[in-house]
Amino acid sequence: MTKPAIIVISSHVVRGTVGNRAAVFALEALGFPVWAVPTVTLPWHPGHGPATRIVPPGEAFAALLADLERAPWLGEVGGVLTGYLGDAVQAGPVARLIKAVKAKNPAALHVCDPVIGDRGGLYVPEATAEAIRDMLLPLADIATPNRYELDWLAGSVSTDRATMIEAARSAGPAAMVVTSAPAGDGRIGNLLVEAGGAWLAAHDVIERPPNGLGDMTAALILAHRLDGLAPREALAKTTASVFDCLAAAVSRGSDELMLETDAELLRKPRTQPETVSL
Repeated sequence: MTKPAIIVISSHVVRGTVGNRAAVFALEALGFPVWAVPTVTLPWHPGHGPATRIVPPGEAFAALLADLERAPWLGEVGGVLTGYLGDAVQAGPVARLIKAVKAKNPAALHVCDPVIGDRGGLYVPEATAEAIRDMLLPLADIATPNRYELDWLAGSVSTDRATMIEAARSAGPAAMVVTSAPAGDGRIGNLLVEAGGAWLAAHDVIERPPNGLGDMTAALILAHRLDGLAPREALAKTTASVFDCLAAAVSRGSDELMLETDAELLRKPRTQPETVSL
């Protein structure tokens, strides 16, 4: 059966496996056609050091997305994944494209990965974070913040699992997957919160992980939900693939995910993460 196309809107790096480079490969490995829209181009992830940053002019970016809104193939699109924005002004055109996709295909899913910060605080301008919160998050069917992004979006500090679930229900769309959720005893996991329940899929912590895990998580959650997997099953399979690819890259001493080598782990993960109802 032909799978729907997915529009992925996020950063592009020349070297490495983050942003669009991670999400697009993961989705294509699972058989989904991808329309990739770069919001910024970088030679490598900023975590490797400062480098040139190319952000498309606002008017040109808006015109490109307007072209996609009226593309004759828009009906092929069954999902939109939004990630890192290079500028706050990009949020408006992205929101209009999401609305156009949903108008053409009401069953289309939007996953919003609000790439705005980490434990050190926001690493994008506050205006960009606010644009994602106010313009993209309300259009999402699923959001995938890390625990620190969740706190910022909810305007509160989560002190334990219960307050994290409460924050997810107050700040997010119908479904929220909180990455880097604490699982106790040297373990970490992905916390899925929906109206009907909450589930935690946990695995051992791996020190000094490469970047791109959040991008990969968002892409896999979207793919598995479009493939018809139930929420808990999609959570478990996503967490397993992310852990397997992470462990494989670290075992080789790589400073980047190696999805090109580990593509089979995206399709058939080896591990079975502990997944519990909360």
